[in-house]
Amino acid sequence: MNPATNHRPLAADLRFRWRGVDTDGAHKNGTLIAPDAGTARTMLKRENLFIVELTAHGPAPRPTARVADVTLFTRQLASLLRAGLPLAPALDLLAQAQSSNRQGMPRIVGALARDITAGLRFSAALQRHPAQFNALYCQLVEVGEAAGALAAVLARIADDRERAAAQRAKVRAALTYPVAILLLAMAITAALLVWVVPTFKQIFDGFGAKLPAPTQFVLALSSGAARWSIPVFAMLFASSSAVTFLLRRSETARIRFARLSLRMPVAGPLLGTLCAARWSRALGTLLSAGTPLADAFDSLTHATGNAFFDRATVEIAARLRRGERLAAAMRAARCFPPEVVQPVAVAEESGALDTMLIDVASLADRQVDEKIGTLSSLCEPLVIVVLGTLVGGLVIAMYLPIIQLGNVV
Repeated sequence: MNPATNHRPLAADLRFRWRGVDTDGAHKNGTLIAPDAGTARTMLKRENLFIVELTAHGPAPRPTARVADVTLFTRQLASLLRAGLPLAPALDLLAQAQSSNRQGMPRIVGALARDITAGLRFSAALQRHPAQFNALYCQLVEVGEAAGALAAVLARIADDRERAAAQRAKVRAALTYPVAILLLAMAITAALLVWVVPTFKQIFDGFGAKLPAPTQFVLALSSGAARWSIPVFAMLFASSSAVTFLLRRSETARIRFARLSLRMPVAGPLLGTLCAARWSRALGTLLSAGTPLADAFDSLTHATGNAFFDRATVEIAARLRRGERLAAAMRAARCFPPEVVQPVAVAEESGALDTMLIDVASLADRQVDEKIGTLSSLCEPLVIVVLGTLVGGLVIAMYLPIIQLGNVV
C-alpha cells in the first residue's frame, strides 16, 4: 500500500436539506449530514422516505465524540469481530445503528467504514481522527492487525478505557465534594458578612460601649467585604481567565501547573499514583502486544493526561536511546514513586517487564482506590469542622456584645 494513501486529507461531510414523503403520504423535511448526495439519499431511503428535493448547504463541522462514546464503540466493535463479522460490515452496522442525523460518533464510524472499503488499514483510518483515537489507541490497533488479533486487542483497549473512566469518576467525586462544601461555606460566610453583620453593627452602635475583639474583627471583615467584594470577584475572574488562556497556549505553563498539582497536599499523591498507574499499564500493554520498548514511547506522550508526566516520558525515551536502563531513566524523571520504579528494575533483570508493569499498574490502582476511600471518609469531619469554624465563629462574635450587655444589666 502506498504510504501517501494513509495520510490523504479527510474529506469534509456535507450538510443537506431535504423534503420528502413518507409511506403514509405525509410531507416531511429536515437536515442531515452525509459525505455525498448518494449516501444522503440512501440514508433517507432507509427511513422509508421518498425524496422530493435534496440540496447541499456547504460543509458540515467536523464530528466530535465523548470519551464514553469512543469506549462504547470499541467494546461493540470487539464484540462484532469476535462474533465473526468482517471489519467493514461491522463498522457499517455500528454506523447504521446510531442516530440517523449522523452527528458525532456515527459520522466518525461511517468515515472509518468508507476508508476501510477504500483499502485503508484500520489503524491508518483511525489516525485520521486524532481527537478521538490517540497514538496509544492507534499503535495497539496496528499491533493487533499485524498479529491477527484485532478483536482481542480492541477488547483490552475497552477494558483499560472503562477502568480509567471509573477511576476518573472516583477521583473527581472524592475531590469535588470537599471543594464544593468549602466553596459553599465561603459563600455562606460572605453572605453573612455582607448582609447580616451590618444589621448587627447598627445595633452595636447604640450600645456606646467598647466591643469585644472578635466582634471588632468580624465588623472589619464585613466592612471590607462590602467595599471590596466586587473588585475582588472581578480580579478573580480575570485571573482565572488569564490562567486558562495561558494553559491553553503555553506548554511550559501546562507542565508547571501539572507539577504543582502533583505537590498539592492530599490530592497530589493521589494524582501521582493515578498517573503512574496509567503510564505503567499503557507501557505494559504495548510491550505485551509485541511493541519494542524504544518504539512504545512514541505512543505514550499523552497516556497519563498530566503534562509533567508527558514531558518525563519524552525524557525517558531520550535516555533509553542513549543506552540507559528503564528503571534508571524513570528514577531520573523524579515523578514515579519508588514502589513503581523498584519492581521495574527487578523485571528488567528477569526479562518480564511487560508482566511486571501490568502488575504494578494493578497494585497502583488498588492504592488509588484505598486513597480515595480514605479521602472520602475524611470529608465528613472536615466539612463539620470548616462549617462549624466559619459559621459558628461568626455567630459567637455577633452575640458576644449582647451577652456582655445582659451580664451588665
